[in-house]
Formats: sequence, C-alpha cells, structure tokens
Amino acid sequence: MTEPAHVIDTRTAYDLVAESYAEQLRDDLATNTWDRAMLDSFVELVGTSGPVGDLGCGPGRITGYLAARGLDVFGVDLSPGMVAQARQDHPGLRFEVGSLAALDLADGALAGALAWYSLIHTPPERLAPVVAELVRVLAPGGRLLTAFQVGDERRHLSHAYGHDITLDAYRLRPEFVAGLFADAGLVVEAQLVRAPDANEKSPQAYLLARKTG
Repeated sequence: MTEPAHVIDTRTAYDLVAESYAEQLRDDLATNTWDRAMLDSFVELVGTSGPVGDLGCGPGRITGYLAARGLDVFGVDLSPGMVAQARQDHPGLRFEVGSLAALDLADGALAGALAWYSLIHTPPERLAPVVAELVRVLAPGGRLLTAFQVGDERRHLSHAYGHDITLDAYRLRPEFVAGLFADAGLVVEAQLVRAPDANEKSPQAYLLARKTG
C-alpha cells in the first residue's frame, strides 16, 4: 500500500531534524507553565490506572517528564530518527516506531494517551480516522490529552531546526478538534487556549478528554 505524501514528508523531515530538534526543545518545559499544568493534570487523572502511550513522542522529552511523575509510559513515533534519539536520551524507557493511524496496540490497552502536537501534520479532512484509532486503544474511562496551534490554515515549512525540509503543519480550531473527539466517543473535560509566547506565531490549545463507556 502506498503511503500518503504527508506521512512520507513527516517521517523524512523529522528523521532529518531529530538531533537538532531534541537539543533545541530539551529544556522547553522548564519555562512553559501552561504545558506543565496540563501535563500534570493528565498525570493526576490517569495516575496508576494503567499504561500510557505518548503517541507521536518525538525525542521523548514529554515521555520522560511523565515517567518522572510516576506514569507507566512508553513512546511511539513515525520517525525512526526520532525514536533513536528518544532511546539515546531516555535509555530507561521504551520507544517504538509506529503510526498513529495504525497503532500496534490492542483495543482498550491504554489508561491514557498523549497526542502532543502530533496531529498537526495530518490534513484536517483525514484526522477523523486517526482520532478514532487513538480512541480505539483507550480503555473506557481513559484520558486523551492533545495540544496544537490554533487557526484554520496550512503552513508549509521549508526550513526548520537548522535544516531544509518539506513539511506541512495545520493549525486547528479547538471546536473542530472537540467535534472529532465527540464523534469518536470522547467527552471533553477541559479546554485551554493560551496566548502565544515570544517564540510562537499563534495561540496554543490543549484539550483533555475522557473515553465514555
């Protein structure tokens, strides 16, 4: 089966920037109050109820944060380069190559799932099956936390993290994402939209949802 162009472009770009991406964002959480607040809420809600998947984990910086706070967490990423970087930076944690559109996990396997800026490279009209796959691997009552840039446009990236790349990123409306969640069987429990910081060009959104049933 031929992979969609956006999947190939995403894997290729993140393979190329893996090392510089990890270095540039390594300490980002230390100064981002809102990111920590949402992640800490997720940790408190999920607790020790079961395993958590950081789905689209990149170099594992959020995986490591969650693990340090007591979650039984592992990472999955489309990019082999990112997974290699994550294994190097967090040797005590498990990381696997995989696609959010077809996760190698059983139905209801996870107590929590994180999609931290990992939905933004899928065209909006193709997001519903991806969200359905995230919900499939959640146990009833399990939580999903996502973060993304707010807007309704496609941005084409030709240079990022010190490299020339070809990559599209989509800004999303919170109400659009909330609608996808509702259609897939999630109840949105919290939504936060914050102003962009000095290095950002758009507001940032977080949605925390629970699987019904």
